[in-house]
Formats: sequence, C-alpha cells, structure tokens
Amino acid sequence: MLSEFPTCPEPPFFGSDFTATYLDLTSLALACCSDCPSGLTLSPDSPLPRHPFLPGLSSALSVFLSLTAYLSMISRSLDFRSFRSSKLHLSPKADVKSLISYVVTKTKVINGKYHRFLGRHFPGFYVLYTIFMKGLQMLWADAKKARRIKTNMWKHNIKFHQLSYREMEHLRQFRRDVTKCLFLGILSIPPFANYLVFLLMYLFPRQLLIQHFWTPKQQIDFLDIYHALRKQSHPEILCYLEKVIPLISDSGLRWHMTELCTKMQRGTHPAIHDILALRECFSNHPLGMNQLHALQMKALSRAMLLTPYLPPVLLRYRLKTHTTVIHQLDKALAKLGIGQLTAQEVKSACYLRGLNSTHIAEERCRTWLGEWLQLSCSLKEAELSLLLHNVVLLSINYIGTRH
Repeated sequence: MLSEFPTCPEPPFFGSDFTATYLDLTSLALACCSDCPSGLTLSPDSPLPRHPFLPGLSSALSVFLSLTAYLSMISRSLDFRSFRSSKLHLSPKADVKSLISYVVTKTKVINGKYHRFLGRHFPGFYVLYTIFMKGLQMLWADAKKARRIKTNMWKHNIKFHQLSYREMEHLRQFRRDVTKCLFLGILSIPPFANYLVFLLMYLFPRQLLIQHFWTPKQQIDFLDIYHALRKQSHPEILCYLEKVIPLISDSGLRWHMTELCTKMQRGTHPAIHDILALRECFSNHPLGMNQLHALQMKALSRAMLLTPYLPPVLLRYRLKTHTTVIHQLDKALAKLGIGQLTAQEVKSACYLRGLNSTHIAEERCRTWLGEWLQLSCSLKEAELSLLLHNVVLLSINYIGTRH
C-alpha cells in the first residue's frame, strides 16, 4: 500500500490507462464520501497530504482521494503556469511598451482627478493653472516648430527671406518670446529667487509673460495698453515731418509733404499715391534712415514697440533690422495672398504694422493690410524709412481707430 507520495515540483506524464483508472476511482471515492469538501488547498512544493475527513474509509480509498486532491492541484498548477507564460512572459520590448502604456494611463487618471479637485475647491487658482499649463504646451510646440524650421534652413541652405510667410512670422515671434523667457530665466538664477519670479509674473503679467500665458481678457486689454503707448509717439513723429519741410530742396516734394501733413492734421486717411509721391524724401536727406536724429529714432522706436533707451547707434540698427524683417514679411505675404490668412493671422499682421486691430472688423483689417502691401511692395531697400513712417501715416486716421 502507498502511504505517501513524494514531492513533485513538475507534474509527471501519465498514460491513458492510468487516466481512465484514475477517473473511475475518483468517481467511486466521491460517491462513498458525501462529507468530503469541494477542494483542498495545496502548494506545489508540499508533500502529498492525507484527507482529514476519511477516518472510516478503507486505506485504499484514502489513497485514491489523496491522489485526487494531488492531481487536482497539479492540474491547477499547469493552468496557472500556462496562463502566466502566455500573458506575462512577453518579449522585453513588449514588456516595456506595456509598462509605458500602464504608466501613461494611470497618470492621465490621476491628472484628471487632480484637475477636478482644483476646479471644485480652488476655481480661481484652477483658471490660472490651466492657462499656465496650456501656455507651456504652446511654447513647447513653438520651440519644436522653430527647431524644425531652423534645421530645414541649415540642411537646404535657405535664408530667412526665402522662407514662407508663416515660417518667417513664426521665427520672428518666437525670437521675441524667447527673449522674454530668457529674462525670466536670468532672474531665477539666484537661490530661492524662483519664488519671487512667480510672484512677479502674477503681479506684472504684461511686462514679464508672453501672450501664451495671458487670459483672453488680458490679451485684449494688454494690446490696447501697448497701442496706447505707441500712439503717444504719433504727434511727435508728425511734428518732425512738419519741421523737415523747409529742408526739402525740391519744391514739388515740399508741396506734397505740406499737403500730406495738412491731411493728417485734419484727420483724413491718406491715399497710397500721396505717400509714394514722397519716396525720394525718405531715401535721402532729410528723412533717410541714416539721416534721422536721435529724438526721431526714439519716437519711431516707441511707435514700433521697441525700447527707446539705447544709444543712437543701436537705435538705428534695431530700426533698420525690424523694418527689413517687416519688408521681407510683406513680400512673402504678397506671394501667399491675404485671402489665405485666417482672421487671427490678419489681425496679428495689422497689429504688427501699427494698426490696433483688436476692435476693427476683419474685412476692414484685410482692406487696410492690402493698402499696406501695395505700398510696401513698391518700395526699395533704400526707401525703408518711408515704410517705417507708414506705421503712423497709414494707421493714425484709419476708420475705426479715431476717438
């Protein structure tokens, strides 16, 4: 008689005869013992146990019941091992992908709960938090796009003026945004200064933050403030134009300049041919880019939203560079066509060129931008001073901008 079975970590192979005998004996054992529990809990490394509920049965029947429990345990072990090998033992790449997918899913769930918590308990802070996170995402997307454009320029030896209009505008705006961000980065260098920087950003968002981090209301308000600042320089620029009238040697040009200044003072929007008639005055003395005085350059810098607190040499260089970029943008935009621009792109283009487009209808903005392109594409590089003055001449009396 077999009293015990040895420990068996791996299940042995049983033939078909033994299996049939085992099934018959199992049926007999279950029929003879109605008090037998439904299952036994065994571990694969434990020795074969004797059934605790068989004191009145024969020893042979006890062996068969013990064999039943043992083989049932082996069967469950085989099923578990096959499941584990099919579900968990994946290739290393599949394991890494599954882990990453799991982490990403859990992160999204936790992030969603965190957002709902902030929205319920701290609604004011949640608005600022949402704007800040979206601003970071937009800034990161801008950085990737700018890097892609620069890489393409380097690979194919493309110059800035050879890019498309949207690529040129993206690089121009991204450079200005990065300048502001670098300034904040420098302020954050000292220990614990980052806490002060966050406070300053909250108190002075217009001066320290880029448009990605402004609320919709702040975008309108801040653009109005910036336009009010540059509009303060308009009377000063017109006064300088009147002062140079006696310095114009040609009598015909002197008459055209007088007529233009008179129309501006009366609140009349000038025609394109009235401005183009004076292009010779703005290419040489007295209104050429190299003939402008320091006070004139300071006033023009404020009209272009550039800092006026620089030496005259740097002021002239910045005005030349900024005006050249706008001229190149105008040529690219004329090639693309104003009709291809979205409403937001049209308003941004008008605002860059001196028009406060935040409160003007889209169609009027497109009409004004068409006048600007007509004039800009007619000018040569030596006549860029006239394009610089058009920031004032074309915008000061346009319909919808006068108070």
